[in-house]
Amino acid sequence: MVTIQETELKEGILKAIERAKALSKPVLVSEVQEINHIEPLTFFAAGHEPFLGERFFWKDPADETFIIGLGICKQIQSDQAADRFFLVEEEWKNFIKDGIINNPFHLNGIGPLMFGGFSFDPYKEKTKLWSKYSDSLFHIPKFMYSEINGRSFFTTNIVCTQHDDLSLAEAVQKERRTIFTALAADTYQEKYELINEDEINPDQWKDTVAAVVNELKQGELNKVVLARETRLHFSQSIQLEQVLMNLFKLQRESFIFAFESNGDCFIGASPERLVKKSGSSFFTTCLAGSIARGKTDEEDRVLGDTLLADPKNIIEHEYVVRMIKAAMEEVCDEVTMPSKTQLLKTRDIQHLYTPVTGKAKKDTSLLLLVDRLHPTPALGGLPKEKAVEKIREVEELDRGFYGAPLGWVDYKGNGEFAVSIRSGLIQGDEASLFAGCGVVEDSNPESEYVETKIKFRPMLTALGGSNQ
Repeated sequence: MVTIQETELKEGILKAIERAKALSKPVLVSEVQEINHIEPLTFFAAGHEPFLGERFFWKDPADETFIIGLGICKQIQSDQAADRFFLVEEEWKNFIKDGIINNPFHLNGIGPLMFGGFSFDPYKEKTKLWSKYSDSLFHIPKFMYSEINGRSFFTTNIVCTQHDDLSLAEAVQKERRTIFTALAADTYQEKYELINEDEINPDQWKDTVAAVVNELKQGELNKVVLARETRLHFSQSIQLEQVLMNLFKLQRESFIFAFESNGDCFIGASPERLVKKSGSSFFTTCLAGSIARGKTDEEDRVLGDTLLADPKNIIEHEYVVRMIKAAMEEVCDEVTMPSKTQLLKTRDIQHLYTPVTGKAKKDTSLLLLVDRLHPTPALGGLPKEKAVEKIREVEELDRGFYGAPLGWVDYKGNGEFAVSIRSGLIQGDEASLFAGCGVVEDSNPESEYVETKIKFRPMLTALGGSNQ
């Protein structure tokens, strides 16, 4: 049973209406209450009827942070390419500046918070595939459930204008009751089956890899990451709740996310953190170089040792380490990282992995470092600008949010972004899955093709396309 106190929200709305009159502009009211535990997937499902197309879901690999948003209190969006990280940050700061925030709890991930992300390359010509997502898109939810280190919180965010009155509070309270009533309902379920899979021009993609390998031998570029798409067709609309449940079962050690926009949903389970900020501490990850998991413990160990000793993957990983270390040193007073590369193992894939931590310089924001780090050499290449230009020129795929920063920032400036790999875009009864690989001068097109097949596997399995 979830109990919500109504009095403080009413008082906050009355104050906000008075402030909106004084300032002649809308004012945010945000209220946080600690509540009894709710299953995160159940809360997401409770928003299916009233808020379909306006939901998001986030879980970190350690299960320390769950954040689920329903409805849209405010949307921050733009297709402007230049200064996009700065512009989003400024709009966010302006939105919360005069807000009335009732949050007695000193934890990250509660209170007013924006969730969303950026496209991989805002200068790439957009296609119909990503028409529902702006190049910069963030939602501040109306209602949000946060589970932080085992404690549960409910945040309500409302925008008040000078023309509102107390009837707004009554409307909000009614919406909240609708959500909590829906928690007791049966989970929404429908059966859907995979009809067919349509790989988008695989032979052309391999030809592109071969052409880029030849260019790399000329010496201007060190590495270019090339991605491709496979399109899945199902018997009826895909149930997002079921996909998330499958990701929970199969990819629990990953960042699990879903971000709806106008009926489409970008969803995935990424093993890769881009950056996390908590107070003055930054945490980021170097992840590049991959190989499949073994069917036995011994085979898995041999494959891991092979990866740790493989020259191509070692070079690819070192590119990422150098770039991320340099970006961190620009904005941090101190940077710490282990001397030896480690292995990060997920259900289907194992990666070369190096964690990096730093102490932020004064006034260094989370989005500033997101800007510095994106795209890492693991998703773009090196040199950074030339690699992205080459991708823009030769890659058929419109990546949209694939491989780009996706995550959250709270009103105190704390938050976390993942690199949105192992992901797909769900559109009714169809889904596009995305995967890429780092192309260097000794790359083999057929081997890179096989690597992308392995990287499709997590989402393909979650969607019911394969049990392998």
